[in-house]
Amino acid sequence: MRRYLFFGVHADPPPWLRRLAAALPFVLLLALYLGASQLRLAENPDDKILPSLAQMADAVQRLAFRPDPRSEEYVMLKDTTSSLARLALGVGLSAATGLLLGLNMGLFPGMGAVLLAIVTFVSIVPPLAILPILFISLGVDELAKVALIFLGIFPLITRDIYNTVAALPREQITKALSLGANELQLAYRIVLPQVMPRLIETVRLSLGAAWLFLIAAEAIASTDGLGYRIFLVRRYLAMDVIIPYVLWITLLGYLIDWLLRLALRRLYPWYQA
Repeated sequence: MRRYLFFGVHADPPPWLRRLAAALPFVLLLALYLGASQLRLAENPDDKILPSLAQMADAVQRLAFRPDPRSEEYVMLKDTTSSLARLALGVGLSAATGLLLGLNMGLFPGMGAVLLAIVTFVSIVPPLAILPILFISLGVDELAKVALIFLGIFPLITRDIYNTVAALPREQITKALSLGANELQLAYRIVLPQVMPRLIETVRLSLGAAWLFLIAAEAIASTDGLGYRIFLVRRYLAMDVIIPYVLWITLLGYLIDWLLRLALRRLYPWYQA
């Protein structure tokens, strides 16, 4: 019988052991939380810091499956749709802008000379530091929230696409031009398909920062959204609401990342290989 090793450079654990190892940290974390929660609630049944699973389930039931008496809306659904709409708009604009700028900067040296310095400068500015400026200049509506996400991640996407295009073999570009392709065909029929998989991967890596900027913007000036709800109930120490919302945000982020990975495998199998 083959002996599977878990540790070592040449370890080759079977699939069931990989799944078990992946689940183990979550099981330990859950057990630690349940134990600490039970101890605190045994001493003080009104403790709000570590609510029980039943308390969190009751909060989710109230927010997700019962309409609010005042607005007749499902609060958690409303918060989720509002946040996802802002996230999609901000990330989508960032990806489109970063792709166009990075592609043309990397392919055409003149555009790179003009734009690389300013893109690098913008990428160094901390987006959260200019959040008050955005709210003062753009107001507290959706535009400022989307602008924060855009300014936070589009420089990263632009620079990554620029580096990807700049690393392409120059012989490939020379051959395409020699065979009769013009510069637009070179950019958008030859180079663009090669950098699209990298764009998807860069968007995946940018999602964590995009969520951070979204939550920060909603916490400061918003009337709905996942970040707004978390910071609204924190004053009441409502951990039975905060923890499920944090877990829900994590699940949404994981699902978006999984969809992007699936799109990458289906659309660009050659890139995975």
